[in-house]
This record gives sequence, structure tokens and C-alpha cells, in this order.
Amino acid sequence: MEMLSLLTDPEAWIAFFTLTALELVLGIDNIIFISILVDRLPPQDRERARKTGLFFAMFMRIGLLLVLAWIVGATEPLFHVLGQPISPRDIILIAGGLFLLWKSTQEIHQLLEGEEGAEGKAVKSTLSAIVFQIIVIDLVFSLDS
Repeated sequence: MEMLSLLTDPEAWIAFFTLTALELVLGIDNIIFISILVDRLPPQDRERARKTGLFFAMFMRIGLLLVLAWIVGATEPLFHVLGQPISPRDIILIAGGLFLLWKSTQEIHQLLEGEEGAEGKAVKSTLSAIVFQIIVIDLVFSLDS
């Protein structure tokens, strides 16, 4: 009976559609970041990097699902900063947010510098580096969602 009442509850449907919309937006963000990263590689390596990165990211997401209960429940404060309790979950979310800020700033800087800028020539992207970044970005977006 409990499950049947969820199907007729308007609040459950609103929550479902809200969660679906958020997952779509986060999925699009993930695809944009992956496209930006893969475009740095030579054309012959792009497809392999995309598939390899997403393959490993898929297994990482499965692993995250297995530890999701711990992440959600990790709310016991480890320490306090300026009177604010900081839990393991907070540390994970803060670290992920800082990584996304750093990566976005780095991408914008490289875009503004262009190929002729000093940074553009100094940064050489390898297949393994791009695959690793795809996995990390997918991890951050998974934790964010």
C-alpha cells in the first residue's frame, strides 16, 4: 500500500521531475567538460579518450553508488571552522567545488591565451592526462548530483 500511495502523491511526482531535470542539466555540464578536454588531443586520439574516460567513469559511478550511503550519512562533524561544523561530506563537496572552479578557470585562461599564448604552448595534453581528467570531472559531477 505504501508504494501505491507514492504513485498518487503529487509531491512525489514533483520531486521526481525536479530530480530528473537536475540530472539532465548536470549530464549536459559533464558532456561539455568532456568535449572541451577531448578537443585538446589530436583528432585520431579523441574518440579513444572519450570512450576510455567514460568507461572508467561508469565503473567509478557504480563504486560511488556502493558507498553512497556512507557519503550521505557522513554528517558527523570532524571539526569546526568559525563556529561551523565540518563533516566528511562537507569536505568532499568543498573539494569538488574547488576542483571545478580551478578547472573552469584554467580552461577559460587557456581559451583567452589561445594557441599563440605562452600557456597554450606549455600545456601538452596526453591521452592518459585527458582520460584522468574525464574520470575526475565525472567523479565531481557524480558527487554533486
